[in-house]
Amino acid sequence: MHEGKHEPGGHRGARETGHPFHEEGKRGFRSAQTFRRGRALAFLERLYVKRSTLLQQLNQPEFQEIRQIISGELKATDGIIQEFIQAFELREVLAEQELTIEGAIPDHDNP
Repeated sequence: MHEGKHEPGGHRGARETGHPFHEEGKRGFRSAQTFRRGRALAFLERLYVKRSTLLQQLNQPEFQEIRQIISGELKATDGIIQEFIQAFELREVLAEQELTIEGAIPDHDNP
């Protein structure tokens, strides 16, 4: 038995040879992580759009009769956003998104 030693010129693992398949595997893993993070950020952006829409509706007179319902949906959406950020470890995005959203939402109290 060889006790784990390789014969000269024998097969060596992909890590030892710098085999292109192994290198692509590294990039593929990072690409998958980047892709999933991108999808998570896109979903978070949709949640912020929903939140923005609810905020606008909250201040529109035609929605006055269902203001409590809209307020409840807004609170629920805020909760979902917070849970999503925590679950997908997107805390650094939170600060960026809040700044973007605050700048994009017109202040209806101050015309």
